Parts: sequence; C-alpha cells; structure tokens
Amino acid sequence: MKELTARQKEVLSFITVYIKKHAYAPTVREIAEHFTISVKGAHDHITALKRKGYIQQPDKRPRTMGLTHGMPDSYSDMIRIPLLGSVAAGIPIHVEENFNGEIGFHRSMLKKNKEHFALLVKGDSMSGAGIQDGDIAIIEKAQTARNGEIVAVIVEEAAAIKRFFKESSRIKLQSENPAYPPRYSQDVRILGKLVTIVRSY
Repeated sequence: MKELTARQKEVLSFITVYIKKHAYAPTVREIAEHFTISVKGAHDHITALKRKGYIQQPDKRPRTMGLTHGMPDSYSDMIRIPLLGSVAAGIPIHVEENFNGEIGFHRSMLKKNKEHFALLVKGDSMSGAGIQDGDIAIIEKAQTARNGEIVAVIVEEAAAIKRFFKESSRIKLQSENPAYPPRYSQDVRILGKLVTIVRSY
C-alpha cells in the first residue's frame, strides 16, 4: 500500500475508531466536522484513502465505507447485541416482544461467555443513577441479583429497570428519583443486570 500523509493517517485513525465504537462508518460530514474542514476536503481525503487501498465503499450510500487494512481484527472486536424492545424507568410498561434490530458493541466492554441484550429506556425514574429517557440499556442475562444492583425485571406483566432489594417476604424495586416511590411485589422475574448505558447526543 502507498504511504499516507500525516492528515490521511489521522483521518484513517478516526474512521477506524469510529467503526470500532459504532459498528458502522462515519459520514463525510461527520469527518469534516471532526477535523473542522470542508465537506469537499473530507471527501478528498476519503478518495485518497480509497485510491491507496486503505478503505473501500461498495456503493455510494452513507455509512457503507469499510476498512481493507486490518479489517478482520477491527470487526472481530465488535459484538452484535439484539435490541429487544422498551423498558420503563418510570411507570412500568408492557414488554415489546418484537425484535427491533441490533447494535454494535465493543467486546472489551462485556464479560466473556455471557449473553447480552439491549432495551430502550422510557421514563426518568432512574435519572439519579445516570439513566435517562431515550438511553439504550445493555443488559447481561441473569435470573438472580444482589441487593443494590440495577436490574431489568418483569413485574405485574410489565418491564422496568430498578434497583433491586430482596426483603424477608417481598422484593423492593427502588427508583433513583424521589418523585417515584418504591414498588413492592412478591412476583418479580429478573431478566438481567445492567452493564452499561449507550446514549446518543
């Protein structure tokens, strides 16, 4: 492959990191904004990287750009996690059973040999724990939890994210917003434990 200029190396590095983080490529405009250059300037850098054999783009659709140099290693670090529906961080809502697509997530952020899924958060009852309406919750599948852990649960045939406490004869599901009182139930099914939150700005 032909040698890259210093700026071309920076652009290639940005594209590589972006793909590893999001599992899809940045747009030309996002590259331009990141480097504070014109869209034409960003397009010229992409053209040069294509010509030198570092990236490829099978068609002209946005986000279809891919790496040719080191592509197997880059993509092997990504895991596709199913987005299964919505979960309440407020008044519990019924689980949406339909499959809503997938999101890419870096392998280093997840425990090995564990199954994971994602849920779209609705409501603000967990805002004190940094969980906001519109966030995507990454959940590690589990059927049990320790007191104080944040879990995705089914309670009264609806799903919610709450802090879990097992009492002598019931389960307390604690919010992280004083506007929402705790919920108590003897019929709680744990779906899994919160691993992290993904937020789009």
